[in-house]
Amino acid sequence: MGGKKIFSREMICQENIFLVFVVAVLAIFPLVPKNLSNRAYRLSFMGTACSSLYSLYSLYGKPRAWNLQALQVWFQSVAVTKDFIYSIYCLTFVTSHLCLKFALIPILCLSLQHVAKFLRRNFSRSTLYRKYLEEACVWVESNTTTLSILSSQAEIGLGFLLIVSLFSWQRNIIQAFMYWQLLKLMYQAPATAGYHQSAWARIGRTVNPLIRRYAPFLNTPMTVIQKWWFR
Repeated sequence: MGGKKIFSREMICQENIFLVFVVAVLAIFPLVPKNLSNRAYRLSFMGTACSSLYSLYSLYGKPRAWNLQALQVWFQSVAVTKDFIYSIYCLTFVTSHLCLKFALIPILCLSLQHVAKFLRRNFSRSTLYRKYLEEACVWVESNTTTLSILSSQAEIGLGFLLIVSLFSWQRNIIQAFMYWQLLKLMYQAPATAGYHQSAWARIGRTVNPLIRRYAPFLNTPMTVIQKWWFR
C-alpha cells in the first residue's frame, strides 16, 4: 500500500511538472499570441505552486494540532524547504498584475531538472529517448549546479526589477516588499542559501568599491539595509 501511495504521489507531481514545463515554454515563445502567452504565464506559476504545496503536504502532513505552538513548530519545519520557497515565489507572481516573463526562468530550470530525471528513469530503454532526448537529459542532470546558479541570479535580478517597477504606473509596493522578504529567506534557507550567498557576494565585490569611491553618502543607508538583511 505504501509503495502505491508513493508511486501515486510521484506520478501526480511528475504529470504536473510536465504540464508546467510545456506551458512555461509556451509563455516565453515569441510567436504565441499575447492572450494565450499571458494565460500560459499564470498557469506556469499556478501549476508549480500546486505541485510544491502538494509535495509539502505529502512530506510534512498537517500540523499536529491547530493551536499556536503546534502551528509554529510545523511552520518552522517547512519554511526552510525548497517546496515552501517556490510555492511562495509562485503565489507572489500569479496574484500580481505585473507580467514579468523573466520570472519564469527559475520555474523552467526547476521543471527541466525534474523532467530530465523522470525521462531518464522511466524511458532510458526507449529508442525514441536514446535517439532524441538522452543527450539533452544527461546534460541537464550533469549541469544542475549551473541551472541552480542561473535560477538564483534570476531571482535576485527580479528583486531589482520590482524596485524599478515602483517608479512606474504598475507599481506594487506590497509585492516588492513580500518578494524581498522571500529573497531574504532564500539567502538563509539551507536549500537555497549556497547559491544566493555566492551571488550576493559577487554583487557586493562589484558594488561596494563603486559606492565607496563614487557615492559615499550611500554607506549609511547600505549599513541599515544590511542590518535588516542579516537580522
